[in-house]
Amino acid sequence: MLSGMTRVRNPKQTRRSVLNAAYEKILRHGFQAAGLNDILKETGVTKGALYHHFPTKMALGYAVVEESLKEHIEEWWLKPLEEGNDPIEMLARVIQTRMNADEKFITTIGCPLNNLTQEMSNVDNGFRLRLEATYRLWRKGLAKALTRGQMHGYVSGNIDVDKSAAFIVAALQGAVSQAKAAQNLDSFQECLSGLSHYLTALRP
Repeated sequence: MLSGMTRVRNPKQTRRSVLNAAYEKILRHGFQAAGLNDILKETGVTKGALYHHFPTKMALGYAVVEESLKEHIEEWWLKPLEEGNDPIEMLARVIQTRMNADEKFITTIGCPLNNLTQEMSNVDNGFRLRLEATYRLWRKGLAKALTRGQMHGYVSGNIDVDKSAAFIVAALQGAVSQAKAAQNLDSFQECLSGLSHYLTALRP
């Protein structure tokens, strides 16, 4: 490397680095306790570069919801459902996978969407609207999978897919919240056992 050569800037990489670090801080400490100085220290990004991409801490928080949290919901709960036409079987697999691979995440962090909803919905309307949009994304993805299941004969045609999707989201969030409170998966497994019975009842 030539002496005195300046580091090549990569704005997209810088933005992603800040966003990832902010997401991790918010996961563990909440939005209000997440410090910008800690994010700068972790990423090595200058304050000027951070404010270039995110003019305020609130703008950074909004981006975490719109991008990082959305990706979390899609990767954990929605994309796996696209791998088959039986959403009941696929959802059972997803839950088992999450429970086996992410026990520490579930019992210590819980549901990032629920955590931020509890913390910020009554604090900032911009947060509330973005969080509700993320819930709609989740419910819509589940409803779409259930509709596909109906078309292929795996799900009863008599159910309201939107209401069922809303219930499944609520059940999953409740199960994760109880696991976090207990710091173990016992209550999580009990809740999921009840959810499993509900899913079985959706069969034709």
